[in-house]
Amino acid sequence: MPNEADTCRRFVVPRLQAAGWEGDPHRINEQVTFTDGRIVVTGQRGRRRPGKRADYILRYRPDVAIAVVEAKPTYTTPGEGLQQAKDYAQILGLNFAYATNGHGIIEFDFTTGLERELDAFPTPEQLWARLTSTESLSAEVAEKVLSPAYHLSGKSPRYYQEIAINRAVQAIAQGDPRVLLTMATGTGKTVVAFQICWKLWSARWNRTGEHRRPRILYLADRSILIDDPKDKTFAPFGDARWKIENGRAIQSREMYFSTYQSIARDANRPGLYREYAPDFFDLIIIDECHRGSARDDSNWREILDYYAPAAKLGMTATPRREDNADTYNYFGDPIYTYSLRQGIDDGFLAPYRVHRIVTTWDAAGWRPSQGDIDRFGREIPDEEYQTSDFEKRVSLRARTHAVARHLTEYLRRTDRFAKTIVFCVDQEHADEMRRELNNLNADIVQDHPDYVCRVTSDEGDIGRGHLSHFQDLERRTPVILTTSQLLTTGVDAPTVQNVVLVRIINSMTEFKQIIGRGTRVRDDYGKLFFSILDYTGSATRLFADPDFDGDPTIETQQAIDEEGEPTGEEEVVTPEDETAAEDGGNELPPDVDPPGGRQKFYFDGGQVEIAAHLVYELDPDGTQLRVVQFTDYTADKVRTLYRNAAELRGEWADPERRSEIINRLAECGIDFDHLAETANQPDADPLDLICHLAFNAPLRTRRERAQRLRSERPDFFDEFGPEARQILDELLDKYTEHGTAQFVIPDVLQVPPINTHGNVLEIATRFGGVDQLRHAVMQLQTLLYAAA
Repeated sequence: MPNEADTCRRFVVPRLQAAGWEGDPHRINEQVTFTDGRIVVTGQRGRRRPGKRADYILRYRPDVAIAVVEAKPTYTTPGEGLQQAKDYAQILGLNFAYATNGHGIIEFDFTTGLERELDAFPTPEQLWARLTSTESLSAEVAEKVLSPAYHLSGKSPRYYQEIAINRAVQAIAQGDPRVLLTMATGTGKTVVAFQICWKLWSARWNRTGEHRRPRILYLADRSILIDDPKDKTFAPFGDARWKIENGRAIQSREMYFSTYQSIARDANRPGLYREYAPDFFDLIIIDECHRGSARDDSNWREILDYYAPAAKLGMTATPRREDNADTYNYFGDPIYTYSLRQGIDDGFLAPYRVHRIVTTWDAAGWRPSQGDIDRFGREIPDEEYQTSDFEKRVSLRARTHAVARHLTEYLRRTDRFAKTIVFCVDQEHADEMRRELNNLNADIVQDHPDYVCRVTSDEGDIGRGHLSHFQDLERRTPVILTTSQLLTTGVDAPTVQNVVLVRIINSMTEFKQIIGRGTRVRDDYGKLFFSILDYTGSATRLFADPDFDGDPTIETQQAIDEEGEPTGEEEVVTPEDETAAEDGGNELPPDVDPPGGRQKFYFDGGQVEIAAHLVYELDPDGTQLRVVQFTDYTADKVRTLYRNAAELRGEWADPERRSEIINRLAECGIDFDHLAETANQPDADPLDLICHLAFNAPLRTRRERAQRLRSERPDFFDEFGPEARQILDELLDKYTEHGTAQFVIPDVLQVPPINTHGNVLEIATRFGGVDQLRHAVMQLQTLLYAAA
């Protein structure tokens, strides 16, 4: 019976070719995997699900996709794959979806909402004419949209980047004065901005319609957001680039870069931006546009208003909220949004685990004893201090030490060279945290003096040097950076594995920027997920916000003492049930000092313990776990798959079906090594452990199972010669020590002591041949799990 591949090869491709889709400049992209596949976290490892794959994507030009085609076997109906085609078309931003069984063709047109049967695929020109008519694209605008992207870097835009690029180019070419793109941190906004500029620049688009290249200004509020794009991503523009700085207003280039501060008006300067005529720039790109440029009273808004004739393209990572409403009021609704949730689901962004750690002083507040004085001899006012006061009104050395100790022990348990950013209250707090971490990791600092560094504005070039080394994929150190505000945005450090919050964050916008420090994925460096260690409750509170669009994969809670040592078990929870971790359940005050400010006191005494450590996590389908131990979560998942222990044991005894069970549980985020560690049952057989957790079956160790087989079924071993019996006995010993993975043939035959019996073929001869060897090992496993 012909399958889907046969349908594609024998029927679909010839019909697409007949419609003209393979003739230059049109393209047929076959079997296109357009997402990387969601990353599922199991224990301390990550694995990918398969990516989404379309049978065919039809392109009117190499950089402009227009339709998707899904093919099914000839024995199905033509419309069998239409729903899948429609789903893919919506994801890919396409207006035409087709399904076929090789004979019949069904079309769905998103521009009209109509579905119809066709005798043949439409030609490229027919589809393009329908699209341009629907979207009122003039020939001139269409030419700009069809302008080729830049591919010499070796990296083509991802599907969502291509959508953003083409929609922005179209909007700008059609004369829209303000355009907004909302794309999650780590999804490549700079690449999108570059490609938009390249297409417009190559097509010689400009606001006045003259025969010249456009003059474009790229604006941001931090030098790092300007220097990195200018020197790296925008390098293909060559000498057309120019950075406006040091009071110099060069006007002979085409691609300009500047911070607001370099050209804005201040008390000493009238504003360098006035050196350029109001109509000098054709396009202004505002990176991180939520950071104040659109506020009516902003000094920076004055710049945008001055360049009124220029088209404005804003880029932000945060959806509309109260704290960034000015941005959306200025630019309007985004023409395209790619959210954090979508990025994680597609596998382009890393999922994350959230650890909520609560000290006793954060949980219950801190109150000085009568007569307590700070390190400068000042009496500390007698009142109740909460998390929001720590390191602002009162600096507590014991709390800083406890947090640093806990973080150090966490790194010892996971990876001491995992790149980590610690967000502190202010630069002084960042320095104290750096010192504590340095001293707690002195054994490493002896060999790596830059293991822990502070990167704040005070460090200047030295701090930027540490940051550059931290970002370098090939440099091992620095490992830990302490900071306050400087690294909240614009820092591309793909291998960051831990984001640590030791200050309160009330702004969802800032929170998403901070989380974005860890969302980048690097498969080649083993970076598939990251952890957030939250010592202030900011992450768990903001995750619970219904407007948050990228939930955590796991959140745990655990108590620690004044030395940073755990004092209780980790448990899995969700934000709605973590009230014990909040400051008495009360809303945290704003992350700002009261009017007039307050004096800060420095208390070096007291004892503080870790009161709780919570872990929040998403299951692989994006739903938060309930407040359960990880073992209870496992039990629930097992019970959804199997009705009772007998059914599970029956499938487990078959090695092939056992592998399927392990994969199914892994898809649910369940890793047996992690489960055994969490349940404190390192010697338990995986089957016995999950049956015990899910069905309250007796819990046996691997040694007990092995001994039971030896004592109850000696007849099985008597079927073989002495050396073959010895090999089977050694296999059981391997199982006792390491588990069922030791039954993998031929791998297990190549390790001591089994390999002392010869190579694989020589060992097989002890059993009468390869097939007999495999049968013996399978029978050994079946008997091992035969007893309840």
